[in-house]
Amino acid sequence: MSSPTFTLNAPATARLRSLVWPREHGAWGMLLVPLVTGAALGRPVGDRIVLVLLLTLAALGLFCARTPVEAKLGISPWRAQSPRERRVIDHSIFIYTSVSLGALAILLWQIRSSGLLWVGAAAATAFLGQAILRSRGRRTRLASQLVGSIGLTATAAAAYYVASGRLDNTAFVVWVANWVFAVNQILYVQARIRSARATTFNERLSQGKWFVRDEIVMALALALSWLRGWLPSLALLAFVPVIWRGVPWFFSSATRLQIRRLGISELLHAGVFAVLLVVGFQLTG
Repeated sequence: MSSPTFTLNAPATARLRSLVWPREHGAWGMLLVPLVTGAALGRPVGDRIVLVLLLTLAALGLFCARTPVEAKLGISPWRAQSPRERRVIDHSIFIYTSVSLGALAILLWQIRSSGLLWVGAAAATAFLGQAILRSRGRRTRLASQLVGSIGLTATAAAAYYVASGRLDNTAFVVWVANWVFAVNQILYVQARIRSARATTFNERLSQGKWFVRDEIVMALALALSWLRGWLPSLALLAFVPVIWRGVPWFFSSATRLQIRRLGISELLHAGVFAVLLVVGFQLTG
């Protein structure tokens, strides 16, 4: 008798989860990879390890709260359709915000500095811009993702600051480096999705022109950063795999797009990027 009950309740459970749990798998990487790289480069010791853990808890709470908040405001594709769903949304918002605000309160009390507030304000502004763009429909969907990634990757600067106690050039360089990587991932995934049925080089190039332009701009920006001394030479190696991974795709034979495999591949690229970026900075320093 339990099997039919599970079958009947499974869609409802999945729907409730979509209302209160972040669905964007790539966004998790854009949040956590910068946080890990910033914390690693900050080299926390003693009590600062606890502060990094508090920052992680606060960031996860705020990140998760965004999904039910958007559903409550009606700017999400998923919206409450029953009193039960509205109660679940309200309860999840309360839990997420309580956890994140509690962690932030302890963190700010321990740090007693406004540096983290400046980073948080910049991230909040980015998320506000993302919400405005998303409310305008599908034509601004890509732009909203690019703007939102600014807020997600802000965890790099925040984690570096909490771990090291300094909000210096390295904090902002690591933030920008993670954002540039995130933009490349967003455009690459969009290019793969839009050209899912493309069979020739010209068709893929037409659908992925924004990604090609990003590859060129990113390479030029990285070269300029190296020449100006903003980015260590060894840290540039972190971008080589992501720049290269798009080249063979344009020339490869037509294959069916597998979203799950693409997501796993991009997650692996994010891990490789994080390791190479941290090692590049540490060996240069």
